[in-house]
Order: sequence, then C-alpha cells, then structure tokens
Amino acid sequence: MATSSPSGRKGPPVQTEAIILAGPHDIARRTVGLHAPRANEAVVAMRHSAISAGTERLLWSGDMPPFPGMGYPLVPGYEAVGEVVEAAGDLKAGDTVFVPGSDRFDGARGLFGAAAATAVTDADRLVRIDAGHGESAALLALAATARHAIAGVGRALPDLIVGHGAFGRLLARLTVAAGGAPVVWDTDPARRAGAQGYEVRDPGADDATYATIYDASGADGILDTVIPRLTKGGEIVLAGFYARPLSFAYPPAFLREARLRISAEWTRDDLRATRDLVEAGLLRLDDLITHRSAAADARAAYATAFTDPDCLKMVLNWEGVR
Repeated sequence: MATSSPSGRKGPPVQTEAIILAGPHDIARRTVGLHAPRANEAVVAMRHSAISAGTERLLWSGDMPPFPGMGYPLVPGYEAVGEVVEAAGDLKAGDTVFVPGSDRFDGARGLFGAAAATAVTDADRLVRIDAGHGESAALLALAATARHAIAGVGRALPDLIVGHGAFGRLLARLTVAAGGAPVVWDTDPARRAGAQGYEVRDPGADDATYATIYDASGADGILDTVIPRLTKGGEIVLAGFYARPLSFAYPPAFLREARLRISAEWTRDDLRATRDLVEAGLLRLDDLITHRSAAADARAAYATAFTDPDCLKMVLNWEGVR
C-alpha cells in the first residue's frame, strides 16, 4: 500500500506482506506496517529470500539461546535479493541489490527482517549486484559468512570441514578457490555427493588427523568429536551456530595444545569480495538451491527447510506479493 502526496505522486509504502514468526512453530505470512524511510534509507521490492537452516531454525524450534535483540514476533531472514524502488545513497531506482535485512517494521522485531515483500533499510547496508544472478544472489550472505571464517591475516585454510550442508559446501569451495584441498565429513550418505574439487568422507571411516578443523555443523558435542582428530598445536574453528553450551573433555585438548577460534558474522568487505568471486565465475551458488516456494506458502516452506534432510537451501519467491 502507498500513500499519495499533495502533488499526486506516490509516497513510500506504509505496509507490506511479511513472514511473521510469532513463536515456536508459529509462522505465517501477514501484513505489517512499515516505517517511512529516513535520510539515506532506500525502499526495496523483494524478489527472493532464502531461509537459514541455522539461526532461523533455532528461532522456529524455540531452541535459540538468549541473544541481544532476538525475540517474538520477528520478521526472519537475512538473505534476500530485490530491486530498489526508492533510491538513497549511491543507489538508483531499478538497481538490483542484496538485502541483509531491515529493522523498520511496525509491531515486529527486525533483527533479521529480509523475509518481506517490501523493506526499508539503510542504503549503506545494501550491495549492488548483477540482476542476472537471480535467486542465487540471496545466498551471498551465507557465502560471505564462509569467507569471513577463512579470510584474514594468519588464518589457516581448513584441512577438515565438518558438515556438507550448504554452508559446509561454501567453506569447501572457497577453500579450493584459495588453493586449499580440504576433506569434508558428513554422517549422511546422501549428503556426501556434490563435491567440487575436494573429498567428502564418512567420519566413521576416517582415521586421519588434521591441523585445522572447521565445524559447519553446529552439532552438540562437536568439540569432543573433533579434538581427538586434531594434530598437536592445531586449531578448531567454530563456524556454526550452537543452541546449547559447548564443553569438552580437557585431557585430549591439553595433550594437543588445542587452539579454539569462533567465527562470527560477515562484514561488508566479505560480502563484496564474495560477490566479486561469484561474478568472476570462481564461486558457484545456484546449485545449492534445492527447494523453492511461493511466499504465500511460507508455513510449509519453513517446515521443509528445517526438517527435510534433502533440503540444502529453500528460497521464497516474492514476485507478485506486495
């Protein structure tokens, strides 16, 4: 919906259709209010938004640990691509942009806020992208998170990556692009397919040790699983998101003088660097999208994204919804 100014020109939208997570397992598409854009805020019409099987699943299941800014009701989503309809900053109307979210909703938290037909957000948060990437551009945030984990002075590339979901695959692909040769573990035989330049193994059939182990699984008890497989002085990087407190048996870690690093969220530089890799043909995203749904069918789409082991990445289509 839009208002009209005295001149007859359309004003900014005042409400939008959005996905509302009102509580555990309580999710639906509803109409919410939008705050009017302030200086340097753009209005974006969403085309596609992706569903996170990590943080969003914990909110959906009710397992999310206390975290600043999180709570219900919430507009989820931090992976989206859309078109600028009201420009700000150095953007212009018609630009295709990656949208990491919005907090400009009325009556719903917007710590994430990308799963909406229309979003108002700071233009500095948006990154211009080639429209030709289509729905796969929504995965840039996940790829940027993987890039953030491995990039930086003194950081070693993964020798072992635990988990061959969408995030683990991106970690492996970026490692290969940087000249590495990682091994990936996955306990699900169906998920061991799809390797591109690296090897995927059953962890129960692998007795090797590794100097740098990256966890992309977020699994409970992961430290006790990987510490015994670490070489002396090796590093474990926690790149997943963990619902429960992590602990580990001290003697194996002591014997290996294990080091632990936690990788947090991506930066704007990570996002731009990842976009450049995609546009140069060095990183593929489109084949990670295994499931698609109309935004109108959000309840079933989120359940599939969180419970179907065959779903690497679910993307919602917002075309025609405003």
